[in-house]
Amino acid sequence: MIGKKIHKFLIVSFGYALIVLSPNVFSETILIKNATIYDGNKNEPYEGNILIDGPVIKRVSSSDMQGDFIINASGKIVTPGLIATDTNIGIVEIGALSVTRDDSSEIYKIGFSIFDAFNPNSTLIPWNRSNGITSALTIPQNTSSPIGGLGSYFVLDGELSITGEKDMVMTGSVGGSSNHSRSETFAVIDDLLSFAKSINQKDLDTDVDISELIDESPIAEFMELHPRDVRALFRLVNDDLPLVMKAHRASDLLKLVEMKKKYNLNMIIMGAQEAHLVKDIIAINDIPLIINPINNIPGSFDELASNIKMASILEKAGIELMFTAPRSHNFHLIRQGAGVAVAHGMSYEIAIKGLTSTPAKVFGIENRGEIKSGNYADIIIWDADPLEPSSMPEYVFINGENMNLTTRSTRLRDRYTSDPDKPNTYRD
Repeated sequence: MIGKKIHKFLIVSFGYALIVLSPNVFSETILIKNATIYDGNKNEPYEGNILIDGPVIKRVSSSDMQGDFIINASGKIVTPGLIATDTNIGIVEIGALSVTRDDSSEIYKIGFSIFDAFNPNSTLIPWNRSNGITSALTIPQNTSSPIGGLGSYFVLDGELSITGEKDMVMTGSVGGSSNHSRSETFAVIDDLLSFAKSINQKDLDTDVDISELIDESPIAEFMELHPRDVRALFRLVNDDLPLVMKAHRASDLLKLVEMKKKYNLNMIIMGAQEAHLVKDIIAINDIPLIINPINNIPGSFDELASNIKMASILEKAGIELMFTAPRSHNFHLIRQGAGVAVAHGMSYEIAIKGLTSTPAKVFGIENRGEIKSGNYADIIIWDADPLEPSSMPEYVFINGENMNLTTRSTRLRDRYTSDPDKPNTYRD
């Protein structure tokens, strides 16, 4: 009898422990009320409420809803979390210190991946997150090959269990930043893509098979490619892997369009300061652009036709636009760039999409970039217009979790502005 009572007590106690310890049993819902919503889908904002349940958006509606934790966002703009498309977040801390850099390789070229180097405790994450960046593409430096280096996508929640997509974009570059002849650069790219096109899936069964391919290819042998590089090349021409090419000069852009068509590439062009000169061809060939509207004066002979109204011109041509920032580390400046574009004719709603839903669409990032039922709850509540540099998030949600907006900068500020009667070394 006593044994049965003890057994029953243990079962009840264990069940109670499960209820107390399980994070999902009594998980709170979060209701954002009366917000001005730019959802990343509709072209016009609307007043509404957003219900967050766990990591996802449960409902978006103008009707009344109930939630366990309620935020009155009356008069506030709410957007999806911003997606930065050109960063070194998590792989570089201080550019001038090589010991803090994991963005380059001395061995691999085309197949170099930065994924395993990503540091979720990077100081760049809370700084950019507190400015509205909730996820980012982290890409390596350009390698010695004009195409090469695999970038990955990361959710910037700071968790050690990293959420992201490995090796989901390849990078490349042509133009004045290279020390090589432009003609040679395009010839090398063409030879590499031609080599990749000649490969069959069965040729990639083993590293020995791939090494034989390399020995038989003049360009692969000259470039000293490794099996990892060849596999990445194969993905580029066969698996619709996005290729982000950095280029500015109009004539270079036209050559990239030709390569896209010749090899059926999933191409995105970054920089593109002279894109408005060839906008119709870019639009017809459905090539998205990643631009920096802050960089609106010539910075090289490749950018002589730079135009402050370029974003507006490209939008009217029907080209999908995203943004890059002019300074390393401060990748949140993409919203300032979007604001500059709006100030010179770009529509506000398309600029917001260029920071949110357009990157998600172009790079195949699922269930992010839009505020809609079923998507992950990456949501920003802004204290003012998000395209104004002085505006800041009041709340940042990633996967439905309310992020701590404390950064090293805010800690330093608080340290040196609190307890003024104490010496600096004794302040918290």
